[in-house]
Amino acid sequence: MNLTTRIVRAKAGLVVVDMQERLLAAIPEREQLVQNVILLARAAAVLGLPIFATEQYRKGLGPTVPEVASAIAGFTPIEKLGFSVCSGPGFTGTLEYHRISEIILCGIEAHVCVLQSCLDLLEQKCRVFVVADAIASRSDENHQLAVERMRDARAAIVSTEMIVFELLQRAGTDEFKRMLPLLK
Repeated sequence: MNLTTRIVRAKAGLVVVDMQERLLAAIPEREQLVQNVILLARAAAVLGLPIFATEQYRKGLGPTVPEVASAIAGFTPIEKLGFSVCSGPGFTGTLEYHRISEIILCGIEAHVCVLQSCLDLLEQKCRVFVVADAIASRSDENHQLAVERMRDARAAIVSTEMIVFELLQRAGTDEFKRMLPLLK
């Protein structure tokens, strides 16, 4: 991945990984994580980006938390048993169908499902933008190690505001005006 190149909005999609009740309960600072994921989902909606959500073994880990699910119009998660989102039935085909090659990646846990998703997506020649303040693990050490590993693998590491403003590109547009209240 060319890390100096901006994200290409026409090729971008948001992937929300496993924001489920039982996983989230063990995450420190979960309120901020949920808020950042919701902001990303709302920004994607305003900008017309496709949003893909996954759930890891829903029977055991519960559904996506209601706040996140309700922020995604037409919420229909892809259930998976493998850790990577690419293991979800139809996930890769759906990306290809929508011509998505630039992935904004958020969710939990950073060192398991987010990391393995990132590595698989990079292997499939996608450009991956990992939103560091919208991913989390149960421990800070696992979060940090996951971010370092993803950076080493050539994913771009960004923050929620970085990627939102990069996608917006300029002030004064209708999209910017719609996003402004969410960014305050």
